[in-house]
Amino acid sequence: MNPQCTVTGEHWRIGVLTDSLVRLEWSADGTFEDRCSQLAIDRDFGPVRFDVTRRGNGIVLTTEHLRLQYDGERFSPGGLQLTVIGMDGFEGTWHYGEPSRSNLHGTARTLDNADGPVRLDDGVVGRAGWAILDDSSTWLLEDGVSHLQLGMRRPDSADLYVFAYGHRYPQAVRDFLHLAGGVPMLPRFAFGNWWSRFHAYDEREYLALMDRFADEGIPFTTAVVDMDWHVTDPEPQYGSGWTGYTWNTSLFPDPERFLRRLHLRGLHTALNVHPRDGIRAFERPYVKASFRMGRDPHTREPIDFDITDPAFEDAYFDMHHDLEREGVDFWWVDWQQESFSRRPGMDPLWMLNHLHYLDSGRDGRWPLTFSRYAGPGSQRYPIGFSGDTVTSWRSLAFQPFFTATAANAGYGWWSHDIGGHMLGVRDEELETRWFQLGTFSPVNRLHSGASRFNGKEPWKFAEPYRSAMTEALRLRHRLVPYLYAMNRRAAVDGTPLITPMYWLDPDRPEAYQVPSMFAFGSELVVAPVVRPMDTVARRARSDIWLPSGLWFDFFDGRPYVAGSGGLRLSTWRAIGRTPAFARAGGIVPLGPADGSADNPERLELVVFPGADGKFDLYEDDGVFRNDPRDMRSCVTRLSYEDGRRFTVAGVPRRQARGILPASRSWTIVFRGVRNMPATVGDAQFSLDYDERTLSLTVTVDDVPTNRDVVVTFPEGLRRADDPKAADCSAVLADAWMPYALKDEAWAMIERDGPVRALGGLRSLRYGRERIAESVLSALEEIAARS
Repeated sequence: MNPQCTVTGEHWRIGVLTDSLVRLEWSADGTFEDRCSQLAIDRDFGPVRFDVTRRGNGIVLTTEHLRLQYDGERFSPGGLQLTVIGMDGFEGTWHYGEPSRSNLHGTARTLDNADGPVRLDDGVVGRAGWAILDDSSTWLLEDGVSHLQLGMRRPDSADLYVFAYGHRYPQAVRDFLHLAGGVPMLPRFAFGNWWSRFHAYDEREYLALMDRFADEGIPFTTAVVDMDWHVTDPEPQYGSGWTGYTWNTSLFPDPERFLRRLHLRGLHTALNVHPRDGIRAFERPYVKASFRMGRDPHTREPIDFDITDPAFEDAYFDMHHDLEREGVDFWWVDWQQESFSRRPGMDPLWMLNHLHYLDSGRDGRWPLTFSRYAGPGSQRYPIGFSGDTVTSWRSLAFQPFFTATAANAGYGWWSHDIGGHMLGVRDEELETRWFQLGTFSPVNRLHSGASRFNGKEPWKFAEPYRSAMTEALRLRHRLVPYLYAMNRRAAVDGTPLITPMYWLDPDRPEAYQVPSMFAFGSELVVAPVVRPMDTVARRARSDIWLPSGLWFDFFDGRPYVAGSGGLRLSTWRAIGRTPAFARAGGIVPLGPADGSADNPERLELVVFPGADGKFDLYEDDGVFRNDPRDMRSCVTRLSYEDGRRFTVAGVPRRQARGILPASRSWTIVFRGVRNMPATVGDAQFSLDYDERTLSLTVTVDDVPTNRDVVVTFPEGLRRADDPKAADCSAVLADAWMPYALKDEAWAMIERDGPVRALGGLRSLRYGRERIAESVLSALEEIAARS
């Protein structure tokens, strides 16, 4: 800590890290801790202004945002309290030892076997304005994070961090990431689609499947091979077959050839490992590992798993290096066991994540792990594997909340078993909606259990589900340019890709009432469908809240105006659509759905009118550097001004060399607008208008990337008229209700307009039939639009 920002007594030390973050230490022997811990990496935030008043043995410490009162004795509820300035005096005051009843939660270790919600750990934000992180029992890192020499805590000591940020949730998380270590950038391929399945593939079947995906136009960038890559049926004296490091040559007779052929298809490859059972005598690496550990392999004694033993660590990673030389790109560390190790209090999962991440980045490699969450600080070791969920609507409904809430602990890169892992029943609608959630997930990895009937290949499903699944996967891949820019934002600015809606307007109660909705990067908010469609409306409902301002449906450009308190309503979407919205001025870059993870030669930019907007399209050379600010990169600046000009700023050749293609083709889609004349300087271009999505498309081919592309609208670009009547007609057409009742409803809408007709529609009858509440709600959504 900055010594100028500490106040010390005989047995206590208080560090003022920021004007909203304090560290509270108690030590029976009067010795305080300055080493890194599993949680805390950098406690020096620079100078902070604060005032201290001595009161007997105690103090009153104040900053702009907090007031701390402490009696100077052993920490106690009556002797240590902190009040968040500007918050409710009762709820906004923390007493030592008091649990936070208003904490907005963080995340959890795993969703294994979950059929719906699980208990979440606390995050660093709370509605009352404060949150606590207790670092009293974590291990200490003697030499920082680059090595792993561990130290134990002193007995009879306490080490707490109090986050007193009020409702400044993003700032609280950014400062947590300063304290606990930032989120590293992920390689670009990680944002494409991943294939994974618990199934005993052989080489021919796996490669044929990848070829079928390519033939179907379904892009993948990552191939995960579950545990059947290795021997899973050892002789009984060796125990179970979950742990293994020896290729099953009956399935993969030439592993190097298999991995090479995956690479030739543009796929990065991960293998699953369950390391708990150590290295046993039947394993191919056993003899080499024994010699490295100074053991006699002739004893055939198992080498027990003990990641706290440096000798085992050395043999363990040497074994993985040999497999990596065959072509393995990274590892799925599937640690499902307890949190105990031979060092009391040391979680072996944390050590595995820490050591695997460091090892994966050796020799200039781009480091990457894929493992379960092991508590605060785990954001340093992405990507997170959330575990084996039950295939059910309850599981699906919980995942958006689980993913967004993890932002409160700075943990942004979850990978779920998209589609559900096990149990459940065949439900094509459920699978489709899960695929659509995957499109808007941090990492989109399809996965399923061992049942031969539980595959996630879209062609195994009937229409219209098959087409909707395929389009979801294509859109996900097209989003890679947008996602990679958000990857940079997360690493540099500390803002996760997905955040809860209350991060956007924390003082609006409605923002806390849409748990399945989230912000998806800087430009979009998404409310995935997590319930079955209504049997009458033939559409599915999502409850949304839009912050104040003008918004557009991302897919069809329909406008939604939210007043000062925001807009709360139910949206209704058929099977092929997800409720996703862009704010006026939003710009979303999309690439081609060609399966490549390279910086593309053709880009589509979707632009939404009604306000000025800008977007920095970040790209780099794909070579990892520890500090994301040191990456060799360039930014293409995109801007929309005054409804009259859209600019793609050229990047100087010297800066773009080795990063961008020499030229690019640009498709610029202005969504939610009228058909208007446009010009693109002296360049050749085409202009097209789509009435269905209210989209005006300007296409300019083969423009050198160092030249600007400027689209101008001489008459100004104006919003399209909202086709409310046509959309009401579509709702009635889809609904399973009497034709005569539809005809009367349509006549009323046609005569009075959608807004004025609503009251009459509620009382409309045909015999005993009335319009179902779900259909009325779908019509109300349309009427509520601008």
